[in-house]
Amino acid sequence: MKAVAYIGAALLIIFGTLMVLGSSDVSGNTAWLIPGILLVVAGLVLVYFASRKPKPADVHNTTVKIDLPANVNVDALKCKSCGGTLTANDISMVAGAPMVTCPFCHTAYQLTEEPKW
Repeated sequence: MKAVAYIGAALLIIFGTLMVLGSSDVSGNTAWLIPGILLVVAGLVLVYFASRKPKPADVHNTTVKIDLPANVNVDALKCKSCGGTLTANDISMVAGAPMVTCPFCHTAYQLTEEPKW
């Protein structure tokens, strides 16, 4: 979309400049001066709006709370590579999947649930 805006701005500035130059000739029509200036200004305004950086998107944090049944035992998480103990701070959500990063060996892998049977 920016490329279209820049091309449009270049055309406005070129035609505006031609109109201003055409109005300055001795035999030229001085009525072209004001529309030429307006076209150049419109082109510059279009360049300004096309070159602005967009505002950063708001970051929304999502907290998921899970209700577990009464008889659930929580095992300590161990790193698959070095066997180091992992905490909840070492788990993060990346693209909707829980990822674990070991603080000891810096190995990163997806957290998977083993079957219960």
